[in-house]
Amino acid sequence: MMNYQKYKRFEPINFKERTWPDKQIKKAPTWVSVDLRDGNQALITPMKIEEKVEMFQLLVDMGFKEIEVGFPSSSQIEYDFLRILIDENLIPDDVTVQVLTQAREHLIRKTFESLKGLKKAIVHVYNSTSVLQRDVVFNKSKDEIKQIAVDGVKLVKELSKEFDGEVILEYSPESFTGTELDYALEVCEAVMDEWGASKDKKVIINLPSTVEMATPNVYADQIEWMCKHFTDRERVIVSLHTHNDRGCGVAATELGIMAGADRVEGTLFGNGERTGNLDIINVALNMFTQGVDPELDMSNINNIKHVYEKVTKMEIPPRQPYVGKLVFTAFSGSHQDAINKGTHAMHERQSKIWEIPYLPIDPSDLGRQYEPIVRINSQSGKGGVAYVMESMYGFHLPKGLQVNFAKVIQDISEEEGEVSPERVYDTFIEEYVDIDEPYRFIKQKLIDISEDDSEFERRAEITIEAHGEVTTLTGYGNGPIDAVKNALNSLPDMYSHLLDYSEHALTSGSSSKAAAYVYLRAKGSARQEYGVGIHPNITTATIKAIVSGMNRLSKTMK
Repeated sequence: MMNYQKYKRFEPINFKERTWPDKQIKKAPTWVSVDLRDGNQALITPMKIEEKVEMFQLLVDMGFKEIEVGFPSSSQIEYDFLRILIDENLIPDDVTVQVLTQAREHLIRKTFESLKGLKKAIVHVYNSTSVLQRDVVFNKSKDEIKQIAVDGVKLVKELSKEFDGEVILEYSPESFTGTELDYALEVCEAVMDEWGASKDKKVIINLPSTVEMATPNVYADQIEWMCKHFTDRERVIVSLHTHNDRGCGVAATELGIMAGADRVEGTLFGNGERTGNLDIINVALNMFTQGVDPELDMSNINNIKHVYEKVTKMEIPPRQPYVGKLVFTAFSGSHQDAINKGTHAMHERQSKIWEIPYLPIDPSDLGRQYEPIVRINSQSGKGGVAYVMESMYGFHLPKGLQVNFAKVIQDISEEEGEVSPERVYDTFIEEYVDIDEPYRFIKQKLIDISEDDSEFERRAEITIEAHGEVTTLTGYGNGPIDAVKNALNSLPDMYSHLLDYSEHALTSGSSSKAAAYVYLRAKGSARQEYGVGIHPNITTATIKAIVSGMNRLSKTMK
């Protein structure tokens, strides 16, 4: 028999004034990604700087307006990453970065050093306030713990006066769920008073379930109690930060929003310490299925999953809500029959409301499909590979490239068995996109010379690295591609003919990328190869595609 008697029950609060059970979620909160800090610190292999940049760009593309980028006073890589974001102007004007620091003087001062050059930043200060941590970790009284918080905020306030940009204060009584509510309120009020909080100068009070200790309704009671007892609710932005120790992080957050929270911190797919943080994707899409705009773009969830798994080295379980590879696959015959009948009925009735048995969300809203798992093996033809690349990743491969790439995948499947869609994508990028030997594209410049005394309309200046040496090539043509091709054909050891060319947008919006495909033949030879380029600028994508094709031709000529 397991010794359950060694544990004590968490005592709920006596709060009969609660109103949250009658509330509904009708609008999205302010979403805050903590993937780059809380999520990153929980990884077996923390992200490298280039991986952090890729994750940051994904979060921006999804629509996050507040992103916690790290703990810059904790390590050099955290500090350097923030400096790269600032120095390379990678932070959009409508995005506010957030940095975390303990309420300790030397860490706060180091944090402000890292912020130089920012127009606006959220400085997130915390110290633990729970009964257990006061006793066994800090051995300090309530007044001493409160003073740590006040002194930390006082220093942030002083340094903010010397800072050229705007500082927004966030304070967390860490281990809030294990803190007496009246004491948590006392500490938060002292912090806000020290800062001079007002309706026009709000403080973010983050109330974390640092360790999930009770059922979600208890957390909701704690949140609503705090919301109702703040001296002036209008000077507070109430923020949630739930963990998932009891497996209820999503439920606790949803009830916390119903209880009055304005803001939610979490990570993509719930990455984080122990059992993880809140899964923001899960809560946001739960709202979406209730007709609420989540204010995040998850329309290509497979790409979000791909980038997440690539940079975190974590695998998403096959049954993870909305994104798991088996979520939209029905093995039961009765389920399949009901889904098919529901689909036909919806089309026949021309209904604009989604109502399909066993499918609470339209998979196409996420860039997925019902039963999207195409089994790619040695018997699969170009159709299966092309389907995966188009339906899951947005690539419309030319027919010749479909045949070419299918042979590559077939060779892998004959050796390894079934090939996953992720492996298909990774192989495609490796084989056709990320090739930089013997030629590597560096930069391009296109000049309109149509009004000059010249028979051509464009001049292209292409800088590449060829066999380890950087060189700039010049070419002329009656269009950009013609000029670029003529420039690259001035290389002494590589002259090729352009047999085919196509391009299309991969994504839409301000952060859209284009894919370009070229089919090249080496001069005086029957050798032909495809090259693929991806870049926000279509001309640059085309150049990268040509260089890719040249590299592939070079391999066959050895």
